[in-house]
Amino acid sequence: MSKTYYEAINWNSIEDMIDKSTWEKLTEQFWLDTRIPLSNDLDDWRSLSDLEKQTVGYVFGGLTLLDTIQSESAIDAIRPDARTPHEEAVINNIQFMESVHAKSYSSIFSTLNTKAEIEEIFEWTNTNEFLQKKAKIINEIYKDGTPLQKKVASVYAETFLFYSGFFAPLYYLGNNKLANVAEIIKLIIRDESVHGTYIGYKFQLGFNELSEEEQEEMKDWMYALLFELYENEEGYTDLLYGELGWDEEVKTFLRYNANKALMNLGVEPLFPDTANDVNPIVMNGLSTGTSNHDFFSQVGNGYLLGSVEAMQEDDYTIGM
Repeated sequence: MSKTYYEAINWNSIEDMIDKSTWEKLTEQFWLDTRIPLSNDLDDWRSLSDLEKQTVGYVFGGLTLLDTIQSESAIDAIRPDARTPHEEAVINNIQFMESVHAKSYSSIFSTLNTKAEIEEIFEWTNTNEFLQKKAKIINEIYKDGTPLQKKVASVYAETFLFYSGFFAPLYYLGNNKLANVAEIIKLIIRDESVHGTYIGYKFQLGFNELSEEEQEEMKDWMYALLFELYENEEGYTDLLYGELGWDEEVKTFLRYNANKALMNLGVEPLFPDTANDVNPIVMNGLSTGTSNHDFFSQVGNGYLLGSVEAMQEDDYTIGM
């Protein structure tokens, strides 16, 4: 018999402690782009070549598109299958922060680019074949996929697809440029780390309820989807970074993060690439610790958030 009443959420009665710990982690990590002094990067920006400026603009255009999809489509697709009311609350938090991420890129644009340049970036983003293809693939899964397939698509977006865009600001950070732009990216990466591991954990709960045959079918689908997305990312990377000569390093970075996405989902990595294969400058930038910003002149995550760190994959991994 269906219930004829509504239930109030009770945070004093927790069914899954991962929901509570993730909520606490995400709220401790809360930040807004308006507190990062992006204008302090203008001298660095002026020192970049026209090609570098164009590449950075296109990078953030692509990231804006992905975060728009994550905030507008992903969470609405995943929310109906929440196992607990506390999970639904966590998902709502994730949705809001995806909107913060998307807005943050616009803050970067408004600081570094002219109105005409911003319009050109969004025109490029909205017509780029590789961006549109991955958006279509992910969005169709959100629309028509099973609950578990939707979670896979979300984890692939959070832990893999964003990283072709994250490479550039992390690279500049390692070369002592665009520190405040990179600060925003590191805050986003810290959020995405929690989002990817949390949704991956929820996927593992459902995966473990499948029969052995169903699990093998799911794995086959997951790997096939990853291959399709990676092939598209190779084309996107060549277009975005080829002229700068960064394309092969970015592909290594992508394969490394594709493996992390699979690990979030509790399955075996696919590619041979490890952290040792990634450009060490970029790898160092992946650290999600806080920056040592001056208390009065620069408001970074060191000032706002103390020593909060992203949750580790081990916090979410369950036996499979």
